[in-house]
Amino acid sequence: MFDLIKQSSDSKARAGILKTARGEIKTPVFMPVGTAGTVKAMQQRELYDLEFEIILGNTYHLYLRPGTDVVNKFGGLHDFINWDRNILTDSGGYQVFSLQELRKLSENGVEFQSHIDGSRHLFTPENVVDTQRLLGSDIMMVLDECTEYPTDYESAKESMDLSLRWAARAKERFVDTEPLYRKKQYLFGIGQGSMYHDLRSEYVEKMIEIGFDGYALGGLSVGEPAEMMYEIVDVCTDIMPCDKPRYLMGVGTPENLLEGIERGIDMFDCVLPTRNARNGQLFTTRGKINIRNAKYKYSKELIDIGLNSYASQNFTLGYLRHLFISGEILGLQLATQQNLAFYKWLMLNAREKILEGKYSQWKSEILLSL
Repeated sequence: MFDLIKQSSDSKARAGILKTARGEIKTPVFMPVGTAGTVKAMQQRELYDLEFEIILGNTYHLYLRPGTDVVNKFGGLHDFINWDRNILTDSGGYQVFSLQELRKLSENGVEFQSHIDGSRHLFTPENVVDTQRLLGSDIMMVLDECTEYPTDYESAKESMDLSLRWAARAKERFVDTEPLYRKKQYLFGIGQGSMYHDLRSEYVEKMIEIGFDGYALGGLSVGEPAEMMYEIVDVCTDIMPCDKPRYLMGVGTPENLLEGIERGIDMFDCVLPTRNARNGQLFTTRGKINIRNAKYKYSKELIDIGLNSYASQNFTLGYLRHLFISGEILGLQLATQQNLAFYKWLMLNAREKILEGKYSQWKSEILLSL
């Protein structure tokens, strides 16, 4: 599934190719979040134009609405949303974790109340695999418990052990079932262990024993200091197999991505670029911009001449500010396109510098402009 093309000579940064039944994905890669079958404020056509090779969907949200019966009736998520490139589906574990008072954890799985109508449901390692079979995603994630931060060592160990037992059950169910839509699917494990280095190391080693197509790190970017997250990433990527993709879940800022790449991460996802866009923050090749700021009222400067996207090259900051101040939907669309174009640009440049063997030097320079 994964070919490692080159590791940068000055760091653990890697350039590779993920191969699925739907095509190749060049890494490092950022995956736009399409939680409920749509990347907010973006059309699929725009994602094609920006050359995204993979997007993310969420099992929890899609299971509740529209429901797997609807998605199955359409022949899978790809046909339902009219997207013929890759999709990764998160297991829904993080979303259930975030429900706090509306969930009940047991060895069997997690019982929870829908945030939509209060109805009760049960996720188990097995039926989460079944649900993702019905969705037809190219990459599936195992059910895990996202350990909160901070947490004491014994609680983190207990949570980790439960997630490991769930991971083994998920792998068994995956092996015992087949894809429903004639496209091969892959299963990734998710590492937990909170901020304890020995627990994280133990978890990765035991995931490798179970055997997955790729290895993800969960339970990070949950309130801990950034440097603590980077330490955990370093510890884990030192152990993870070189011939498997490595995925840092739910992260994050441009700085987080660049630091993660330097420590050997291949895949990222986060709602930050799309959410921040809708709140008026732009990521550009010349730094962050708060488009509501009065100083842009008369600006004839294009949004971002450094990016080759329709929004970046065809509209001024002054016009975009007007759209936001007026509450026009087009403003959200253009800002979202800008931010995703920037994240795509960042990943392409990172890959280029890895192939040149100059990643760390470039990262230090680019961080100064962000």
